Amino acid sequence: MKLSKRIENLPPYLFVQISKKIAEKRAKGEEVISFAIGDPDLPTPKHILAELCKAAEDPANHRYPETEGLPVLRKAMAEWYEKRFGVKLNPDTEVLPLIGSKEGIGHAAWCFLDPGDVALVPDPAYPVYAISSQLAGAEVFYMPLNKENNFLPDFNAIPQDVLSKAKVLWINYPNNPTGAVAGLDFFKEAAEFAAKHNLAVCHDGPYSEIAFDGYKPVSFLEADGAKEVGIEFHSLSKSYNMTGWRIGMAVGNAKMIDALRRFKSNLDSGIPQAIQLMAIAALNGSQDVISQNCAVYQRRRDRLVEALRNIGMEVTAPKASLYIWAPVPEGYTSASFATELLDKTGVVVTPGTGYGTSGEGYIRLSLTVPDEQLGKGIAKLANFKSQA
Repeated sequence: MKLSKRIENLPPYLFVQISKKIAEKRAKGEEVISFAIGDPDLPTPKHILAELCKAAEDPANHRYPETEGLPVLRKAMAEWYEKRFGVKLNPDTEVLPLIGSKEGIGHAAWCFLDPGDVALVPDPAYPVYAISSQLAGAEVFYMPLNKENNFLPDFNAIPQDVLSKAKVLWINYPNNPTGAVAGLDFFKEAAEFAAKHNLAVCHDGPYSEIAFDGYKPVSFLEADGAKEVGIEFHSLSKSYNMTGWRIGMAVGNAKMIDALRRFKSNLDSGIPQAIQLMAIAALNGSQDVISQNCAVYQRRRDRLVEALRNIGMEVTAPKASLYIWAPVPEGYTSASFATELLDKTGVVVTPGTGYGTSGEGYIRLSLTVPDEQLGKGIAKLANFKSQA
């Protein structure tokens, strides 16, 4: 049997590879502390689970759902956006529920790119932006994110011959993997740049509710002109500890939302209605879980930053997101440091190059590690320093 070229050329997904390494170590009886994957360890709040259990008992929720989601869910999503960001959305034309935001991100490339077009993708970045663009037959132009520019892309550095073929601009703040943040000035610049060059902006914003020290991230759609050129992806996964329930949203430009809806309707059968009702309970109910999560993650951030500094790493504490982006000690590459750390201590981190070539010299550590495991991981880091 011969596989398609697109599958043969598809690289293994980074986090699948990491999970395999962890499983191999644990199968040998070795203790592994993983800072690799950003999957909240905190439980889904009880009032949200109660709604799921209630909805699951109703036979009306046992049938095929609609692609565009329940009207009451789209309304809840629009109201949440207005309450949180002051952004008004038409729930019928500017809101689309997703089976987790990753699904929408993966499908977006097929809606806005043709073979030979160019997608402008940050480097380093969440791998799905580039992979989905390549699967759609497009070329990828990588925009380096450097510390000197606060991990923001320099639009002026994009060559004109690239811009002439570019159709999509991907941005993501608070950023994965760097933990960098962006303000309205940057988002306005991105919207103006997109309007000038006829680009569709896809902003990935799943970490907007994970922030520290009183910082409050903004939405791309708050910027003047943003809705005219783009959409924003948001997820309930990180905000409400719902990664396993798979629900998110795309909001913004009505034409782009309609394109994504049409594409999805031909490929999936929508979100189970019990999950949709669960999401409504999350969006309309108490938001205390968000501040509680942030307090936990901030405490972990502070402990981990201190531990990394104690082994000689020059780490900047992130203002938002679930990640610490740490430069590796002198004499190491991203991969060699991550490998040595795993081999000598059983601590798993993600090499920066897993997110792109501009990630060389960095590792990413997630804050979604239970406190007891975090303490063990910190002790192992201290032991690693003593062995060095």
